[in-house]
Amino acid sequence: MPEKQEENKVMQLMLTFLKIGAFTFGGGYAMIPMIQREIVDRHHWIEDRDILDIVAIAESTPGPIAVNSATFVGYKVAGFAGALFSTIGVVVPSFVIILAISFVLRQFESSLIVQYAFYGIRAGVLALIISAMMAMYRQCPKSLFAYILMGAAFAAVALFKVNVLLVIACCAAAGLIYGYAKGGKLE
Repeated sequence: MPEKQEENKVMQLMLTFLKIGAFTFGGGYAMIPMIQREIVDRHHWIEDRDILDIVAIAESTPGPIAVNSATFVGYKVAGFAGALFSTIGVVVPSFVIILAISFVLRQFESSLIVQYAFYGIRAGVLALIISAMMAMYRQCPKSLFAYILMGAAFAAVALFKVNVLLVIACCAAAGLIYGYAKGGKLE
């Protein structure tokens, strides 16, 4: 790719993730629908089926899911420069917002209006997380094994308070064993 086009794509990546970081509240899971809309539907940088892989990798690696997703997508689209500027784009809005809020929040934290606003924000974030969960569910392979593994993982985390990292590692191991037992074919 010519140098000018590469710079243009890197700038587009940074602006896209700047927008995602600025207009999505509630953390990485709440960003997934917007990342999918921008990266897959609007810019066509990756395929829809790749979103689930990106989320799995971003969730499994150390660091916030939004930063890991931005880094992964940026690298896939435009190499090291894409990864760097996508990561900067997604981090800067949060940094600026938290910095601004930290100066103001102490003065207004006991205000009922601020407390009600946070109740509303939490409800909206929950809706975004459920939306991301439904989108990922639609893309997951469906089989008896997948449902049993999903139920076991949920029970381990929600009921028995097992460390999420251990559950992810065990699910990956179970998937590998199952895949090898099935002859390397997905259902």
